[in-house]
Amino acid sequence: MLLGFLQTLPACGGTTEGKKGLLPLGSEAPDFSLTDVVTGKRVSLADFSDKKALVVIFMCRHCPYVQHVKKEIVRLGEDYAAKGMGLVGISSNDPAAYPDDAPEGLAEMAKAEKFTFPLLFDETQEVARAYTAVCTPDVFIFDKARKLVYRGQFDDSRPFGTKTPSGKDVRDAVEAVLNDRPVSTDQKPAVGCSIKWKPGS
Repeated sequence: MLLGFLQTLPACGGTTEGKKGLLPLGSEAPDFSLTDVVTGKRVSLADFSDKKALVVIFMCRHCPYVQHVKKEIVRLGEDYAAKGMGLVGISSNDPAAYPDDAPEGLAEMAKAEKFTFPLLFDETQEVARAYTAVCTPDVFIFDKARKLVYRGQFDDSRPFGTKTPSGKDVRDAVEAVLNDRPVSTDQKPAVGCSIKWKPGS
């Protein structure tokens, strides 16, 4: 069974490597106003205006790459909650094709993993398009001025690989922003499951 699952990973795969038309570093954070799958409340970009750094992660439930790092994403949020970092997850997948990524399924994951950050559902997929999101997880980090300073992988770990999730790439970038240091432009592409676009979109 494990072998069969491993064989499905390449087909699931998506990456920002070599992609054109991606949101460039220095871009302003695209606005959003989406529903939190747990609370049912609308959450917008403005709700994080007091945060010195904002991490936006496009994620979902069904993807093994997200499953692999989800607990470390929770730890990231917990470690920096009182240090001036905002964190928000956004799921943009077509729930008709991937029922686990419907709001109900996303809420189950958020509750089970005790997410301390909002997980939002991008029903129209317009936010994913505005951010040029490619895969899950796809990480964007913005500074206090809401300029993009990092876009790429969560860390070097992969499902069934030998490395333990650490969030090192994201943590290094967040530390730089919080301590008024420039973020390294040596950023590795995001790798994961491709965004599941609705038919005809």
